[in-house]
Amino acid sequence: MAKVCVPLAAGFEEMEAVALIDVMRRGGIEVVVAGVGEELVTGANGITVKADTDIKYVVADELDMVVLPGGWGGTHVLAENETVQELLRTMKAKEKMIGAICAAPFALKTAGVLGEHYTCYPSVEEQIGNLEGYTDRQKVVVDGTVMTSRGPGTAICFGLEIVRKLVGEETYEALKEGLLADYC
Repeated sequence: MAKVCVPLAAGFEEMEAVALIDVMRRGGIEVVVAGVGEELVTGANGITVKADTDIKYVVADELDMVVLPGGWGGTHVLAENETVQELLRTMKAKEKMIGAICAAPFALKTAGVLGEHYTCYPSVEEQIGNLEGYTDRQKVVVDGTVMTSRGPGTAICFGLEIVRKLVGEETYEALKEGLLADYC
């Protein structure tokens, strides 16, 4: 069974985190929600989520992927937290999957692991700086082992693409149909 870590930091975008966790778990992926500095993590809109563990206990060798939800507050914490940044660099060095949605590709940039081609929330590309590699025409961009997505409205599509990559086409198609996500 594939295993994915979703780090949550104060100010994370709740819709993205919950949709991603839900879709991946429905797809048969073991998801570990790791709090960054706290067990009860409050998102950008005041919703609190209880983490399964602390990010300091997460080991790259035990994971298939790390996926960062967006939200500027949470993204800045992820970009500044050395444990998160080192986990991302280790995942990249081991050629394991990394994902980020909305503002979170900024945290991939600070770790030096963002792919050449990416998408993100509109205006965040200005903070990232690689405008030649940015696109706003795709809900999900896959560049090698790095996957990025645009924002809350694309979170289900992003989760489905993660399922496709880690579990397979058959599960992806069944889940997409069950979620009525024909727009993905």
